[in-house]
Amino acid sequence: MRENVTETADVLIVGLGGLGSAAAYHLAARGSRVIGIDRFGPAHARGASHGESRGVWKAYFMGAGYVPLLDRAYDLWDELGEIRGETLLHRTGGICVGPAGGALVPAALASAREAGLEIEYLESDEIRSRFPEFTPGPGDVAVWDPSSGYVRPEQVVTAHLDLARKHGADLRFDEKVLDLSDTGSGVRVRTETGVYEADRLVVAAGAWAPQLLPELQPHTKVLRKVMLWFDPISRAEDFYTGRQPYWIWEGENGTVGYGHPAVDGPSGGVKAGIHSGGEPADPDSLDRHVSTQDIEAVREFLAKRIPALPGRYLRSRVCMYDNSPDLGFIIGPSAQSDRITVAAGSSGHAFKFVPALGEVIAQLATEGASTHDISLFDPRRLTDATA
Repeated sequence: MRENVTETADVLIVGLGGLGSAAAYHLAARGSRVIGIDRFGPAHARGASHGESRGVWKAYFMGAGYVPLLDRAYDLWDELGEIRGETLLHRTGGICVGPAGGALVPAALASAREAGLEIEYLESDEIRSRFPEFTPGPGDVAVWDPSSGYVRPEQVVTAHLDLARKHGADLRFDEKVLDLSDTGSGVRVRTETGVYEADRLVVAAGAWAPQLLPELQPHTKVLRKVMLWFDPISRAEDFYTGRQPYWIWEGENGTVGYGHPAVDGPSGGVKAGIHSGGEPADPDSLDRHVSTQDIEAVREFLAKRIPALPGRYLRSRVCMYDNSPDLGFIIGPSAQSDRITVAAGSSGHAFKFVPALGEVIAQLATEGASTHDISLFDPRRLTDATA
């Protein structure tokens, strides 16, 4: 190790997935000298920022407090697409389905109404009429959000990394971080190949963040999640982009599933998975084999609700959720040092916010505060709750 060789920057970023890549771009665009470090390659499939598509949904079942940040994210999705000359946010519309007395739809409806969003409330027969491929139960209702859609995570991460480089960021890949510390006058990050120092540090290492910041260990749980792609049994055209919406569906037992259109057309298959639940996992020894039981759990959920979908199994990917206790993000100053900004606890739903959270993280790292209301994500809420 080149301990005697220290490279310097204004801001160091550990982790260059969804949040880290966005932060790198926003920081570099603001004029900061940035060094970003990731233990894997660019736009890799080892963490959570992959899987061909990610749903974007504004009638947010986590609460109306998330909607202003989603509004900003929508603006930045379009702005980023214009800069790149490509579409990033594909607006297909989205539908949230579940029992009228369940958790999901009432929360989405309340959030939409509080935020003044233009949505539609659909009864069971209206769901079936509008989307004949769906078979809702007699007690199912839905919220239709016409602004919803999907983004492609690998495309987004690549775009942010490319633009960060364009603005002068120095991005290092396949370099594992060993430890980090506050030196009293700045921060230091030690990797397998060198030592870096800066005024500020952002830790956006996803499932690996608790290894670097022990303060996170009591407040994050890493879960193994499986994404699957199926060839529809019939009427494949009903599942193409432009006809199939992004959907999320709560079953009568509280299980929540989701699905996206066939983003790559008939040859690409239709993506679906189970959002709720999951097996505790170690990111360094994650089981990436997808078992028959994994496949059948998703197939069973789909067969009852979208019976034309779960035909031939095509392929799968395994990812991880790093969940906080309340499923809110963990974004703010580290308990270890005000020089360190934590960007963790993505909880399986942060990617739709990525460009706005990149802006938030850049503001925190350079100014110590954000122009956005991020009180929901304050790391101190976790320690206060356990005090």
